[in-house]
Amino acid sequence: MRVVSADWVVPVEGDPIADGAVAVSDDGRIQAVGPAAELGEGERFVGCVIVPGFVNCHSHLEYAVYAGFGDGLPFSSWIGLHVARKQLLDLDDMRAIATEGAHECLRSGITTVGDCSFSGASAEAAAETGLRALVYLEVFGRDETALERFAALRDRVEPVLSDRVRLGVSPHAPYTCTLEVYEACARLGLPLATHLAESVAEREFLADGSGDWSSFAEMLVPPPGTTGIRLLGEAGLLGPRLMAAHCVHVDDEEIALLASSGVGVAHCPRSNGILGCGIAPVGRLLEAGIPVGIASDSPASTPSFDLFEELRTAIVAARAREQRPDALTAHRALELATLGGARVLGLEAEVGSLVAGKWADLAVISVDESPLWPVEDPVVTAVLGGSPGRVAATLVGGETRYERETSAWPDSRRAARRARSRMLR
Repeated sequence: MRVVSADWVVPVEGDPIADGAVAVSDDGRIQAVGPAAELGEGERFVGCVIVPGFVNCHSHLEYAVYAGFGDGLPFSSWIGLHVARKQLLDLDDMRAIATEGAHECLRSGITTVGDCSFSGASAEAAAETGLRALVYLEVFGRDETALERFAALRDRVEPVLSDRVRLGVSPHAPYTCTLEVYEACARLGLPLATHLAESVAEREFLADGSGDWSSFAEMLVPPPGTTGIRLLGEAGLLGPRLMAAHCVHVDDEEIALLASSGVGVAHCPRSNGILGCGIAPVGRLLEAGIPVGIASDSPASTPSFDLFEELRTAIVAARAREQRPDALTAHRALELATLGGARVLGLEAEVGSLVAGKWADLAVISVDESPLWPVEDPVVTAVLGGSPGRVAATLVGGETRYERETSAWPDSRRAARRARSRMLR
């Protein structure tokens, strides 16, 4: 048995524990959570708060070095640039970038990702680095032949799949996949992920084909004449096995459709803000009973996998939108970035909170040098004062997968930066 302890342990499902500890059984699951006086100090992290590992329910590890590409471009032009530059890479490049992305997640205290993967390299990177992952292989196209590419990717990543690295499928979006393709993906019986209601430009294109989407017209499907949420709802394709990323531009009817079907929403505030897409109505989504997680999306739109910055952006955006300081509290934000993300991915029985029987996925955050020290509230301190540089250790399944000043991973960073250089030529 392994015991880790700190000044505070924040279970999320339960009150913070001063001078707390987490006992981990030999199989990597949590055996007990409680005072260190009862469980023992074991490995003591002084000046630290232990929280559940973040569950980044919508990521793109393969775009870890795409930061800043097309900054300031309109949404459709930005996607076009992104697609063009990605075509300059080969599979080894994508593997190197995905590995660096997985390392960056672990440095940020992220222990689980719901990753939309173009090449399958994310599954290989997660398996290599120890990151927990639900990898949704992306699908694009107009008919069922689109799944031929999925089948080839699935066969290639099959050897790295496990209880820790699982497979899903992602029909990309209603503007790159027809309803026929969505239906074919659903018949696979795998967890599903898609991008929905991300921008005004998307909504207009789906309604009547308007807007300048010429920069990647070869990937588009005929507009269905309705919104993506309504399209999938009318076809009976909304359900609890579907993760919907973004949902920024949704009306009351669409919120009701998401709520009644049990769809989970990945809220990506930095991505939506940087791309000028807007601010998702998180308060209304939560009030409707929709599972919501806070996620990073891709460094192509968000500069990093830094979940601390994502938490703070989510708080600021929600309070600014609703003009109330209690619109999203630090406590609620931490819950959304852990247990909320687990619910969105359908993994809440396994991860997302520090409860006996769940996997021992932990983030240890050093707070003694933050502006919020001494600690008044450990959750506020961790959320408002945390950063990847203050993550002392990240454990997945009870194993240390990142330790500050020890885990350097220079090879993956060099290879990923070489790939970025090729895209800039």
